Amino acid sequence: MRRLLQHVFLLAFSLVACNTKPTAPMENNFEPLVKPVLKERPRNIILMIGDGMGLTQITAGMYRNGNKLQLEEFPIVGLHKPYSSSNLITDSAAGATAFSAGVKTYNGAIAVKPDSVPVPTILEQAHEAGLATGMVTTSTIVHATPAAFLAHNVSRNNFQQIALDYASSGVDLLIGGGRKYFYKRTDRRNLIQEMKEENYTVSDFHVEAFEEAVLDFDKKFVYFTAETDPKTVRQGREYLPGASRAAANFLDKRSEKGFFLMIEGAQIDWGGHNNNSEYIITEMLDFDATIGNILKFAEEDGETLVIVTADHETGGYSINPGSTMEKIIAGFTSDYHTATLIPVFAYGPGSELFGGTYENTAIYDKMKEAFGL
Repeated sequence: MRRLLQHVFLLAFSLVACNTKPTAPMENNFEPLVKPVLKERPRNIILMIGDGMGLTQITAGMYRNGNKLQLEEFPIVGLHKPYSSSNLITDSAAGATAFSAGVKTYNGAIAVKPDSVPVPTILEQAHEAGLATGMVTTSTIVHATPAAFLAHNVSRNNFQQIALDYASSGVDLLIGGGRKYFYKRTDRRNLIQEMKEENYTVSDFHVEAFEEAVLDFDKKFVYFTAETDPKTVRQGREYLPGASRAAANFLDKRSEKGFFLMIEGAQIDWGGHNNNSEYIITEMLDFDATIGNILKFAEEDGETLVIVTADHETGGYSINPGSTMEKIIAGFTSDYHTATLIPVFAYGPGSELFGGTYENTAIYDKMKEAFGL
């Protein structure tokens, strides 16, 4: 009888275990054996996010570009763990919130904790400390990644609410798509006019090409590159490398204390969702050209920390047998994100903090430490 009861107990325990819902992965609290020591504080931080950019996206771009990328110039390389609080596979909102605010949150959350309580972001903290702040993206400016640095919302899809946060933020510079969310609104507010009344120069692709826009250093600046989503590189989009360098120059003039700038190459991710290798590669090379422009700024400036990473990999992208440097034979395991570790590249004062393997939230912690906030 005792043996029978033991069998029944074991069977019941097995059934319960099999039907238990998986919980979100937990952050480890291991301290590194050797903690990097900050040698010199940067005056400026430029965080560059290649959305959906995993190692294969980087590799494919490198091979197509004559076996060389600007990323090879970075002396410090690390890895981050990109999972969210709700899923082993993060989305861009939770991934960007980890960078911007140092918390793991649920997929879809914009700079709020899992309980939906807002958390301050590195951009907001830099602004409060008197630094200039800005963002440049090849998506709509209210898309998940930029939104996580400047807005607080329970859902990444609440674009009109996110735009409201932007209009009242005091951010110095915004460049990206999504003009319609600022004036074609259900509340009938014209946020473009309201921002002009708050000392912003606001222009867009209808009025002039970005290269023709005049940046007045005494006024904050917004430029909309599209009504909704910007074009792809293959459709003729060219603004990211030049606009990013112009943004760094502009913010450098806006505050003697320094600046924080986030630059997103958003459509590497979209190529992965489409399982389109050529889309991925052309966007990757556009992002790498942007990295080159920013590295030149940082080298000339001498006080700028540049960090390049991704929120996650998209597509389960692979380079298959038969590929050459000129012709990539690609494979994909998914049309969504994957959970693979993500590389981090760092250059300039404070870069020594970014080597090793760590949680994605540590990028926020390391930027905050570098700034001394």
